[in-house]
Amino acid sequence: MKAVFLPLFAVLLLALPARAEIVLTLGHAVSADHPRAQASQHFADTLKRRSGGRITVDVLGGASFGDDVAMLKALQDGSLDISANSQGPLSAFVPEINAFGLPFLFDRPEQAQRLLDGPLGEHLSRRMAQAGFVALGFWDNGIRHFSNSVRPLLKPADFAGLRFRTPADPVAVDIVRALGAQAVEIRFSALYQALQRRTVDGQENPLINFHAAHLHEVQTHLSLTAHKYEITPFVMSRRAWNALSTADRDMLRAVADDSTRHQRALTRKAEEDAYRALLASGIQISRISRPAFVEATRPVYKKWLSGPAGAYIRQVVEAAGE
Repeated sequence: MKAVFLPLFAVLLLALPARAEIVLTLGHAVSADHPRAQASQHFADTLKRRSGGRITVDVLGGASFGDDVAMLKALQDGSLDISANSQGPLSAFVPEINAFGLPFLFDRPEQAQRLLDGPLGEHLSRRMAQAGFVALGFWDNGIRHFSNSVRPLLKPADFAGLRFRTPADPVAVDIVRALGAQAVEIRFSALYQALQRRTVDGQENPLINFHAAHLHEVQTHLSLTAHKYEITPFVMSRRAWNALSTADRDMLRAVADDSTRHQRALTRKAEEDAYRALLASGIQISRISRPAFVEATRPVYKKWLSGPAGAYIRQVVEAAGE
């Protein structure tokens, strides 16, 4: 019996269906040397290794799948599986995320990340799930600063009469307007040309983005305003998530957590490198008188605290002050 049983058992094992291979698509809108792109590739490589090659991720970078707004819509309709996206565009679906971009709320990314890694981040993930997105992680897009080609921005009055590019981010628009300037929404991929042609006088971005896009070539003044923190939401399509087995979801979550830590570390290093490179570039760098800017942007708080997401925003503001 034993001599017969073993071959039959081996045949039965071979007859079992193999676990299906899975191919996921991941989109982002930055260049290959950006921490967002590097962490996306890290996620793809790690997931492939952890799954024994059964799960592969095709990374579509440089906005090749479309800008952040287009990618969010693609996540909702299931034509894209994962995206390392942006806070502003996601706020159209989840207004609560605007809490983390309120002016001068955080001095350092670590302060925001402490809240995002706790109950306030869990609440945000639940709200994202209601909008059709699965939150895989809250990546870091750094602290934002203003630049322009007209004059140093040392006090709020220096913003008068200037035109600044903003992303699709309502809080960024509110900050620009509170400072007495005009906000003009322009896609990041078109920003260099817009500054070169003087369609706008200036813009606001983290130092990583500013340097990576060579904006110092078409701007003369950089003000270290540190006026706004920004999340890079790492999100997945609900449809793609539901198609995974429980075991694969657990694996993907673990890899996403590892990639979140990796991305945050990459961003810290890249911010330091960008600052040193900008110092060497010759662009005029100045610092601001922070209290005057805090006072000038108080109306932004009043607006958002009185809005539909006000209760959650108040929790974030209070927790940030602890």
